[in-house]
Amino acid sequence: MERIAMSQEERDVLDWLKRAKAGNMTQREAAEKIGISERWVRKLLKRMTKQGDAVVVHGLQGRPSNRKLSAQTQRQALALLKQPDWHDFGPTFAAEQLAKRHQIQVGKETLRGWMIEAGLWTSRSRGQPAVHGWRPRRSGFGELVQWDTSEHDWLEGRGPVRYLVRMIDDATSWSWGRFVASDSTRHNMGVLWEYLEKNGRMVDVYTDRDSMFTVPHRPGESREKQQQADRLTQLGRALRELGIGSILAYSPQAKGRVERSFLTAQDRLVKQLRLAKVSTLSEANGFLENEYWPEWNAHFARPVADFPNHHRALTPSLELASILCHVEERVIGNDYTFSLAGRRYQLSRSQVQAGMRRKRLRLELRLDGTLRARYEGRYVEISECDGPPLVEKLPKKKSKPVRKDHNAGGRSHWMQGFFDRPSPSLWKSLAD
Repeated sequence: MERIAMSQEERDVLDWLKRAKAGNMTQREAAEKIGISERWVRKLLKRMTKQGDAVVVHGLQGRPSNRKLSAQTQRQALALLKQPDWHDFGPTFAAEQLAKRHQIQVGKETLRGWMIEAGLWTSRSRGQPAVHGWRPRRSGFGELVQWDTSEHDWLEGRGPVRYLVRMIDDATSWSWGRFVASDSTRHNMGVLWEYLEKNGRMVDVYTDRDSMFTVPHRPGESREKQQQADRLTQLGRALRELGIGSILAYSPQAKGRVERSFLTAQDRLVKQLRLAKVSTLSEANGFLENEYWPEWNAHFARPVADFPNHHRALTPSLELASILCHVEERVIGNDYTFSLAGRRYQLSRSQVQAGMRRKRLRLELRLDGTLRARYEGRYVEISECDGPPLVEKLPKKKSKPVRKDHNAGGRSHWMQGFFDRPSPSLWKSLAD
């Protein structure tokens, strides 16, 4: 007589059926113990007279599943995974890309088994994660946005793309960002500009303590004294003028959401850029906008529509070109001139008015490369000096030595090489 292989669950079901058949318990009680209907218990009891104990064994035991994928599908999938571009894909991401790019529908666990059998994947046991306290998410979209830059060889040597500036919403994980030529104030301002035009002004941003965002402590200066001095970087000034709060993290774990998202991107995004044969900065940004961000926000982010929107509109008084730029102040000389980056500029004769001498002038070096000057809220025309001044210079008075700019650790490099390059438009400069 052939021995029937049963699982422990099947043995328990058989025991309850035999008790019901022997009259030791009612069919209703047996149905409750097994977790099926009373009608199905009656059917199983009738089948027991013909099949015996085998009634509890699934009919497909020992036979291939009706949903088993064909051997041809398995060969096609493994042939793709053996190609060089797929050499480091894991089962989950590989299953997604096989369905997206080659219309091969296979579950991640099925694919995991195929890859282990073919020697393309090794099962790894997970270590015990470190225990730490989680900060609860904010409750609204735009209430807090984490902002950071990841330096990585995103194109694996195919092109000079190393910096990804990313903004991720704390409540929803909705993300946006750009590849940029360098992790500089200028390029970070450009990414912020595009975010503001898409969504409006967030309430707060959460960043690290990079010199772009905060002024380092002076020797012997306490945190309280630094706060009283209220010294700001160019990005700090821009955020204040936009009415956006700035929260500075004291550790990478504090802004863990954006840090973890970069780990995911360094795995998934690198592989997707490889499959798409991306090799330039402009192509990489096009891939981000058209494929990666829509997929990320659909797959990993919570639906934005389910959360209150805390973004605030950009009012006409907030001119982004005037705010997101490098701002310095100069004193108008007695000859109606001022100096900037080793060059001398003069106010247009038509702009000169009484009382302007020795007054302060706001200079805006904008992202498109233009230089604008604003006096008491209105813009004035300026030109580089190439002739005699309007009036003869007066002897200079003795004054205190000018303190060095605190940006970037004591020296600002914003103007470095500015006059040696053309003045492209904002998004052209970001793409190039």
